[in-house]
Formats: sequence, C-alpha cells, structure tokens
Amino acid sequence: MPAFPYSTTYRGTCTATAVAVPPSLSLPVIEAAFPRRLHPYWPRLQDETRSWLLEKGLMPAEKVAEYADGLCYTDLMAGYYLGAPDEVLQAIADFSAWFFVWDDRHDRDIVYGRTAAWRRLRSRLHRALDAPADHLHHEDPLVAGLADSVGRLFTFLPGTWNARFTRHFHEVIEAYDREFRNRVAARVPPVEEYLALRRLTFAHWIWTDLLELGAGKELPDGVRKDPAFRRAALLSQEFAAWYNDLCSLPKEIAGDEVHNLGISLITHEGMTLEEAVDEVRRRVEDCIAEFLIVERNALRLAEGLDDGTVRGKEIGEAVRVCLGNMRNWFSSVYWFHHESGRYMVDSWDDRSTPPYVNNEAAGEK
Repeated sequence: MPAFPYSTTYRGTCTATAVAVPPSLSLPVIEAAFPRRLHPYWPRLQDETRSWLLEKGLMPAEKVAEYADGLCYTDLMAGYYLGAPDEVLQAIADFSAWFFVWDDRHDRDIVYGRTAAWRRLRSRLHRALDAPADHLHHEDPLVAGLADSVGRLFTFLPGTWNARFTRHFHEVIEAYDREFRNRVAARVPPVEEYLALRRLTFAHWIWTDLLELGAGKELPDGVRKDPAFRRAALLSQEFAAWYNDLCSLPKEIAGDEVHNLGISLITHEGMTLEEAVDEVRRRVEDCIAEFLIVERNALRLAEGLDDGTVRGKEIGEAVRVCLGNMRNWFSSVYWFHHESGRYMVDSWDDRSTPPYVNNEAAGEK
C-alpha cells in the first residue's frame, strides 16, 4: 500500500506531520526515486509485536507502553518485506524487535562492564540458535525470545535455508563479541577492518536471507551468488549500515563508542568531524547510484530465469520480489532514522543513555 512520504508514528497512530531531515542527512534521490510503501498488515503488526515484547518480557511494561510504537521497529520491517504473507512478516518483525533489544543489552553490558554476563549470553544464544525448541522457556527472556522468533522463522522454508540462516547468525553473534572486546578496550578499528566487521554486526546476510521468506521461495545457490543479485543485496545493506552510522554518530560519540565508520575515519584517516561526515555521506550516495545500475542487471537475470517452465517462472518471480524489496530497504531505512525515537538523542535527558533501555542485566540488579 502507498504510504505517506513524510510521517511519524506514535502509539499506533499515524499523522501526516512533516519530518525535519537535517541537510547533512537529507537524500533527495531517496525521497524522489524510492517511493515509500508499507505492508497492509502494518497496523496489526505493530499491535502484535508490542504484545510479543510484553509476553516475552523483552522490555519492561512501562517502557513498551511509552516507547515501543515510537521506536518504529515494525514500520521498518513493514516497509521492507512487502508481499510477505502476514504470518511471515509477523515472525520477521518480532525477530527484528528482538534484535534491537539484543543490541541494547550488548551496549549496556559494555557500558556497565558486565563482561561475564555478556559471555554467558553469547554462549546461550549460540545454543538457542542450534536448538530453539529446547530454549523456549529459558530464564533469560532474550534467550527465550530468540528461540521463539527463529523457531517460527524456521517453519517457512526448507532445512537448507534454516541451516544457512543459522550459519549466518552464528557469525553475527561472534562479530558482536569482537565489537564487545573492541569497545571494552576502547579500540577503534581501522576503516577496512571496521567495514568487514560492520557487515556482520549489521547482519547483512541475515536480512538478505529473510528476503526469500518474503518471496516464499528459497533461491538456488547459482541465483543468490550471481554477481548482479549479490551486489544489489550488498549495496542495499551497505547503504543501511553506513546511513545508520551517519545518523547515529552524535549518539555514539556521546556514548564513547568506537564502532562507527565516521569514528574510524577520524581516528585512522586523520579527518575532522566535518570531513568524516562528508565522506560517509559520499559512500552512502555512491551505494544508491550503483544500486540503480546493478538493479537493472539483476532484473535481466530474473527475465532470463523465466524460461517458460513452471520452476523458471517461480524463481524469476521470486528474484523480482527480492529485488523490489532491496529497493524498498532504501526508503524504509531512510525514514526510519528520522521517525524512530532511537535516534532522537537531543530529546534524551542523558545523551549517552537511551530512555527506552533496561539498564539491568538479566536476573541481576
């Protein structure tokens, strides 16, 4: 369904209030050439994910009531996985909400020096990923929440897809551990090291894997690894990761972060803050420009796959759906960063402490 180009969401309501995008973050090409749409299930999605967060104890009830809708996590997914069956989108949105809560726990464990708690959680997440059914009632809500969300994701496509997703997510958990160690040591990684690690901490290949759930079809290896298809997927994710770095730079400087492309450029390339912002923005714009070229090549791939056979038609259509949703990722990510309370640092009482987080470790005071 078409969506208002400028919008804010608050406690389940949408208003056509213009969002003020700062000039340094404004991308006219996104606003003009990447129309924003939302899955028609979105209003129900928001309600159900809010209820799921409460049911699983992933956020305190008062924080869910005050912040969940304004964080716009469901808006992000409803703008990305268009065409997905409602139950698939719900499973993806719950997993996405879980991911944000996990990211916040990871951050708080670093800030409060809870190294033992993080190591425990890391080990438990690996085990829950390998055997979700065995961890549905784990004492740590984050472990049980992962088990529930991935267990549901694993019901839609064959075991080969599940194994690939599992492998990719194990890599994400280990990347979060490397980030943990870097931040505890106040180590800013060099630019190329950071970019490689960021592809994992942002979970590039997880969100790309989930495109297949949205399309209802596991893609053959040869299609997923086709240079045009793979490059289009990478560019959509790189855009999201680097635009996130651009938008979250004030928040992360305030929180003494070390994992941000801008911070790596300042530390290792000798750039000023202004130069680093310009460089990250240039990379973001280059992603958009290259995607528009690669997208055409990938669409030709889809046309070639549609060879008149039933299977060829299905695979070709699945590729087109995946490519369409890669395109949707640009607009969804862009508006998310200007609507979500996650990035409204200037409205926080303490710029280094998000008001929506739980500062306690699981089971600890």
